Amino acid sequence: MQMNRREFMGMLAAASAAGMTINSPHVLAGGHGEKLYDLKPFGNASLLHMTDCHAQLVPIYFREPNVNLGVAGALGKAPHLVGESLLKAFNIKPDSAQAHAFTYLNFEEAARHYGKVGGFAHLSTLVKMMKASRPGALLLDGGDTWQGSATSLWTNAQDMVDAAKMLGVDVMTLHWECTYGSDRILEVAEKDFKGKIDIIAQNIKTADFGDPVFPSHVMKTINGCKVAIIGQAFPYSPIANPRYFVKDWSYGIQEESMQEVVNEVRAKGAQAVVLLSHNGMDVDLKMASRVTGIDFILGGHTHDGVPNAIPVKNSTGTTYVTNAGSNSKFLGVLDMDIQGGKLRDFKYRLLPVFSNMLPADPDMDAFVRNVRKPYIEKLSEPLAVSEGLLYRRGNFNGSWDQLIVDALMEVKGAEIAFSPGFRWGTSLLPGQTITREHLMDQTAITYPNTTLTDMKGEFIKTVLEDVCDNLFNPDPYYQQGGDMVRVGGLTYTCNPNGEAGQRISDMRLNGKPIEASKTYKVAGWAPVAEEARNNGEPPIWDVVETYLKDKKTVATKVPYTPKLIGMNDNPGFVV
Repeated sequence: MQMNRREFMGMLAAASAAGMTINSPHVLAGGHGEKLYDLKPFGNASLLHMTDCHAQLVPIYFREPNVNLGVAGALGKAPHLVGESLLKAFNIKPDSAQAHAFTYLNFEEAARHYGKVGGFAHLSTLVKMMKASRPGALLLDGGDTWQGSATSLWTNAQDMVDAAKMLGVDVMTLHWECTYGSDRILEVAEKDFKGKIDIIAQNIKTADFGDPVFPSHVMKTINGCKVAIIGQAFPYSPIANPRYFVKDWSYGIQEESMQEVVNEVRAKGAQAVVLLSHNGMDVDLKMASRVTGIDFILGGHTHDGVPNAIPVKNSTGTTYVTNAGSNSKFLGVLDMDIQGGKLRDFKYRLLPVFSNMLPADPDMDAFVRNVRKPYIEKLSEPLAVSEGLLYRRGNFNGSWDQLIVDALMEVKGAEIAFSPGFRWGTSLLPGQTITREHLMDQTAITYPNTTLTDMKGEFIKTVLEDVCDNLFNPDPYYQQGGDMVRVGGLTYTCNPNGEAGQRISDMRLNGKPIEASKTYKVAGWAPVAEEARNNGEPPIWDVVETYLKDKKTVATKVPYTPKLIGMNDNPGFVV
């Protein structure tokens, strides 16, 4: 079902009459539903962009970070701005709907007022509206679509594969999809997506001969304009995730290969060149400064909701870099004016998906209800009540992560716990019941085994230093994804501006210095080593469920943040 602008406005009016909070004073401060989504068409070729939805089919709460540090050349620049610094940089009115969407400010109060965000039924309504007013518009999916929920894990991603087709995705690239294994991806490409959705990735090649696994690009004609879309999968998939899932594929940034593809599509007559990227925004910004001929990078991976396109100059022109958030919370709209065979002008806007302002698309709503129906009793089982806010997002920790490391230490009898610096995971407001679905939103992966390991103090420091360099290396090409490993039991000091191997100091356990030669019991989960695949240890969700059912009521979790050196004036850091 398609709808035109008049039909959509009628739906908004009907929803308001039915009691939706479209016309509340606070919503009006940021533009009520009609104004927020009344985006007038521009130019003659349009692309819609979603990324990192992490299999979230229903509306959720999602808190943006208060710690997103930029170091070296990234200091004080998007995406490393949080709170009021972000609002000021992008001229967003405080206490508005947009301020709630893009920042953590007044999160609990604003979330209760504005309601949940995302949900494929509400996203579908917005996609249909944008496509109706922009004939020929394509929907691009930046990846991390098949992972992040219980139903996606339990259906081997089939729920998200079917949802993407129903949503009208035209082109996608990959990251967490690869944790279902290469065979599953190729099966979907052949059986489900063929003739419907193009999977593109110029940087995924066979490990033996370097042959392309997927097309590097697609050339689409939109209202007579030739637009090339190039794919860039997450470059470090075999490092950040288990290698054995994609043992026959190689990845990498492959900058030279990217330039060759850009040159190729330009030679074929591309009038606009767009990179659909899962590099992460810092990597995209560097690539934009070095690879010439790309007009736009529609980026993902780092979950940064960046309101405007960021211009980056290179030796032949300017590339505009975007990043479109996560969890079905945003839809990017890129309108291009292509004249005389060239891009003349454009308009870009990142639209928040407020489920209280966008009526649910009936067809998608029915699909989501149907796909969840066999699992709804299991998903809805209450495990405990949280007294405080639970969220996961930020360079060092979140209260959900704190809960996980506390559970690991208590249930597995460990002195110290490590939890991966995953960015995905939904938020819960104080007083909410934690259900199994909420727990799975934080833990649903295909390698969920927990571990209990004897580690010497010197090795613990090595782990922290390695992850810290992945996060704060001044060269974005050496940043391998994720945030800092979350720690339980352990305290330490971190200097993000320090040299590699010298950022971590003053490690302590129960106030006593960690001894390099002493052995400590360390719990963890999500091991990437193949030998840990069948270690016989319970999955993380069983460990945390045991903890939650024992507690029944979970006291407010205050996420541990290490002592930071040199970050007091960093606009990506608010205590």
